[in-house]
Amino acid sequence: MRRARVTVAYDGTDFHGFAENGAPGEEPVRTVLGVWREAVERVVRCPVRPIGSGRTDAGVHGWGQVVSCDLPDDTDLDDLQRRINKMLGPEIALRDWRWTDDPDFHARFSASYRHYRYDILNHPTPHPLLARTTWHVPQPLDVWAMRLGSDPLIGEHDFSSFCRRPRSDRTRGPDREPSSMVRRVLLAEWHAVPGEVEGLLRFEIRATAFCHQMVRSIVGTLVEVGLGVRSAGEIRSVLLAKDRLAAGRVAPPQGLTLWHVGYPEELPR
Repeated sequence: MRRARVTVAYDGTDFHGFAENGAPGEEPVRTVLGVWREAVERVVRCPVRPIGSGRTDAGVHGWGQVVSCDLPDDTDLDDLQRRINKMLGPEIALRDWRWTDDPDFHARFSASYRHYRYDILNHPTPHPLLARTTWHVPQPLDVWAMRLGSDPLIGEHDFSSFCRRPRSDRTRGPDREPSSMVRRVLLAEWHAVPGEVEGLLRFEIRATAFCHQMVRSIVGTLVEVGLGVRSAGEIRSVLLAKDRLAAGRVAPPQGLTLWHVGYPEELPR
């Protein structure tokens, strides 16, 4: 067996998230990784234990999701990529597949950062062709205020106000410390997407790691800034509150895409 690495793109609309899940004895739900694993096993004819670089929720998309797994060392990766893309496309597509030089490469723990994009259609009229990949906000947004509100997010902070606590924290005993919500954000910015679609806005955020619903909670709160419901100066106060009730609504999943996962041997993109 030999360690392989694949970059996976997917439309998450009709999946119950990326990672396989479901309690023992329950009917498994349809996930990106579950469908991907079953297809690969049919081709290589042996069990495969894939590991993703991160989890994405139901309805969230991926362009640069990375998966590592061990395959028989005589596997023709080019042929495997063609066959899997034929089986699973266009919902799931393997953009790149290669052998790794590092036998200990781990898609999740070897990663240096994750980069997400969130797209908003800020136009009075809905766009049917973008409905699966954008959040439609018909009211005018003040993008400049949203940019100012993004600045306090950069750096290392406790993002408890923007994160959903893991289930293990909600059921932990009195002697167990809660999970840390401290994360380091490297980039957070808004910009208009040039092109033929009027009103398409994009939020770019890069961090060493994210906690559950962090990006969507940040976007929902910054949209409140853009609508004038709260000021850009309040974002720092929301961070310091370390209270989920201090932040705004969670933005819907369809606007979010895991865009790129960076590793130490790569330059930032």
